[in-house]
Amino acid sequence: MMIEHSHLKIIQALQENGTLTEAANTLCLTQSALSHQIRYLEKKLGIKLWEREGRKLRLTQAGKLLLQIAQQILPVLAQTEKTLKAYGEGLQGTLHIGVECYPCHQWLVGVIGQFLKKMPDVDIDIVNKFQFSGLEGLLNHHIDILVTPDYVKKDKIHFEMLTPYELVILLSKDHPLAYLDFFMPQHLAKETLLTFPVSLERLDIYRCFMTPSHISPAQHKPIESLEIILEMTALNRGICVLPSWLADQKSKNYRLKKMSIGQGGMHKKLYLAMRESDKSIEYIKQFIAVGKNAALQQGMR
Repeated sequence: MMIEHSHLKIIQALQENGTLTEAANTLCLTQSALSHQIRYLEKKLGIKLWEREGRKLRLTQAGKLLLQIAQQILPVLAQTEKTLKAYGEGLQGTLHIGVECYPCHQWLVGVIGQFLKKMPDVDIDIVNKFQFSGLEGLLNHHIDILVTPDYVKKDKIHFEMLTPYELVILLSKDHPLAYLDFFMPQHLAKETLLTFPVSLERLDIYRCFMTPSHISPAQHKPIESLEIILEMTALNRGICVLPSWLADQKSKNYRLKKMSIGQGGMHKKLYLAMRESDKSIEYIKQFIAVGKNAALQQGMR
């Protein structure tokens, strides 16, 4: 015979209450129903679990063993049920976040602390390298949310716009072109462009600005560190491109000028991409809300 959850609850209730009547009340059973279940359990196990002492019940050695098991298992089952309920309500679990660009990672730094304070039972896992692409990572359930500046219409994927922002060029205040009001593609033809080490097709300054005009910079230097990029820019060793909000945050200690890309500027949007089926999960809804609030606090609009 298989020992069931209800059997363990019966033996625990009898031990805690001492009498059949009080145990039955605790279990929301009639006394006769509880007596029947006790007799059924003993018959199936083929051993006595209780002995009567007047109105009270005393556990046999076999009963004490079963009680010991109940005391070990019932709290674990109760916690498991609570955890599963929290998973179902989106109040607990692990949120796997994918990041597709360096500025996205910088934005995330300002969000994680606020989110974890609101959702203390949710863990966070950050993924910034994908076997194929971030969207494939979403569809394959390797991540739950993708922070990206690139909107791509795709079945079963929902994009939540966090904030608009502007990409700007940074150059030294002593740069020969610092007098300009804005940069045009031809202004980059003799410059060294400092960027993060990503493929050219992912760089908007190439894809949306220089390539359509068939212009390339004199030199392109990919660099991992933002601080080194800013230091080299301040020393007139090149120019760089950053979101305006990140440029404002990080370039305060450098003599740099911020300049629009093109006469109308280069305007982008930051998105959270997620599976369509997941957008109503509570911790994802909370992450979106915290993310939008953080964007306002960081002056990204």
